[in-house]
Amino acid sequence: MYAIIDLETTGGQPAQDRITEIAIYIHDGEKVVDEFSTLLNPGRAIPFFITQLTGITDDMVRDAPKFHEVARKIVEITEGCVFVAHNVRFDYSFLKKEFADLGYNYSRKTLCTVRLSRSLIPGQPSYSLGKLCQNIGIPLQDRHRATGDAAATAVLFGRLLAISQQQDTAASLNPAEALAAVDANAPAGQRPAGAAAKAKQPSARKIKAVQEAIKTALLPPNISPEKVDSLPQEAGVYYFHNEAGEVIYVGKSINIYKRIQQHFAVDYKSRKSIEFKNSISDITWELTGSELVALLYESHEIKRLKPLYNRAQRRSVFPAGIFLRTDENGYKHLYYGRADDHAESHPLIALGNQYKAKGFLFHKVAKFNLCQKLCDLYKTQGSCFDYQVHRCKGACLGLEPPEEYNQRVEAAIESFTYEHGSFVVIGQGRRPDEKSLVVVENGRYLGFGYVDEVFSARRFADFRDAITRYNDNKDVQQIIRQYLRTEHKDKVKVFS
Repeated sequence: MYAIIDLETTGGQPAQDRITEIAIYIHDGEKVVDEFSTLLNPGRAIPFFITQLTGITDDMVRDAPKFHEVARKIVEITEGCVFVAHNVRFDYSFLKKEFADLGYNYSRKTLCTVRLSRSLIPGQPSYSLGKLCQNIGIPLQDRHRATGDAAATAVLFGRLLAISQQQDTAASLNPAEALAAVDANAPAGQRPAGAAAKAKQPSARKIKAVQEAIKTALLPPNISPEKVDSLPQEAGVYYFHNEAGEVIYVGKSINIYKRIQQHFAVDYKSRKSIEFKNSISDITWELTGSELVALLYESHEIKRLKPLYNRAQRRSVFPAGIFLRTDENGYKHLYYGRADDHAESHPLIALGNQYKAKGFLFHKVAKFNLCQKLCDLYKTQGSCFDYQVHRCKGACLGLEPPEEYNQRVEAAIESFTYEHGSFVVIGQGRRPDEKSLVVVENGRYLGFGYVDEVFSARRFADFRDAITRYNDNKDVQQIIRQYLRTEHKDKVKVFS
């Protein structure tokens, strides 16, 4: 049994929007045998643009039941059914969220008619419900209303079942039987007896394409199970491409296969996330061997390619930073500024802009009890403000010895820089006979590379010459610092 479901909602975010209408058609594999539909009171105002799209107004739902009043009916009518919808993850995610708010775990096998249509009716210019129905002659009334869309999906599903049954039947017949069985216009007397008998097999039997669609319901419509099965269970960087071949997302993992399976299994929280999944048409990857190299290379590729669906690391320029100088009295000064204003001095840490750099420095001053004046955060000829409220120990007036003050400066620096100035992280390579190298010189990330297992080097320059250079920035500095603070099996070789 199949429950063909369509929802209308107050928006595209299951985490915050609510359902305004639900329609369910129960299909036994041959015909619709039961149905249920109702408007729902979402408990909030319906946005104007949603009303324009669906025609559902606040007045229409004011006296409608709330979701909890029909929840039992939905559970009962869909019990034992496969959850079928056009872009099933959207409707399924909304229903799961509504039930989760009631403390109930709603779980059903799912089937997406978008994916099944792409498999059984290939070559269509569009697989949106409206355009697909128009192109294959399915009437669609009350578009963007749950009853209209669900009814059209039920007709579409019936067509897909028939196509799939024909294909299964044809595959089981000899050539003469197959030609007659798939010819809908052939007179009954012209069909071989074997074909007639086999064509009348019960509809409840397993239909190959449908069973495959259920099994692969979590995959994007354009991604085959064979593509997923080919993914390596190794560390590396992976790329999602759209139909034009453009990279729309870059990710990394110590196990590419498992990570991508997790991508596809997640309940999507917005229409945009569903659009992202549906736009994935290919997956490529590059093995790195090392988890650290995967982290660093992912960051580099995101900044280079600027994929549409990567947001956190798309910034590629870090014009500001935190710097260090020592005055004539021996006090160390942390200060912020533009990176290009201090070309002779590499920043201890690079940041996105001066506003962020200033805020970062204020945080370190408060955490490590530093002097605002010596950090250029309080312009005065006398004491800083913190000294007046007893938070500064008097370094601004020369009352605290520079040796004591500088210890706290060094502690602050250690919290956002590397423990050592120049070092090499030697990790796993892409093959058993290979090692990976990540090189940092004087606190600056130089890049990574690979060498043979027998590679031997004494001087720092030997490692430096063996890598490919990559840009240093705030993100890679943080990646390396955090990685070195975790448990790992890499070897860290330190140079003075």
